[in-house]
Amino acid sequence: MNSEVLELDNRFGAEFAGKYVLKEITWAKRNRIIQKYTKYNNVNGEVVSSDFLAIQAETIMASMHGQPETKPITLQKLLGDEEGIPIELGELLSKIVNRLNGLSHEDLRFLLAQLSEDDRTHLSASLGYAKNSAGPSLSSENSLQEPSSPSL
Repeated sequence: MNSEVLELDNRFGAEFAGKYVLKEITWAKRNRIIQKYTKYNNVNGEVVSSDFLAIQAETIMASMHGQPETKPITLQKLLGDEEGIPIELGELLSKIVNRLNGLSHEDLRFLLAQLSEDDRTHLSASLGYAKNSAGPSLSSENSLQEPSSPSL
């Protein structure tokens, strides 16, 4: 399975400095994470809602096989509104994990289709697929843009 080592200096704060090891997760694990945060209509089986942020956070944690001794990244911090991780660090981890786990444009379209337009634009910008709200945004799930910056 693929893995990537990330060594961070103090650019995200001394708390997050250190060595991180991220590894590809199995197909089954990824699907279990998606199922955990996706609600389906009992009658027709269509998706009612999906918590993309929680899916991404759990995928990051499942991929994390090593971090500094202080364990600065937790699921609670990834999901935290007030006591979270820096945006740029979240974007970096998301890009690495998506690359390692082969999250395709089709997967992203499926998950993004479950969000409102504002949520889709905000999330896409945080993952590097669109500029912030002042820049280009996604108008529908069929217009997913390529990442605005090159992959690492």
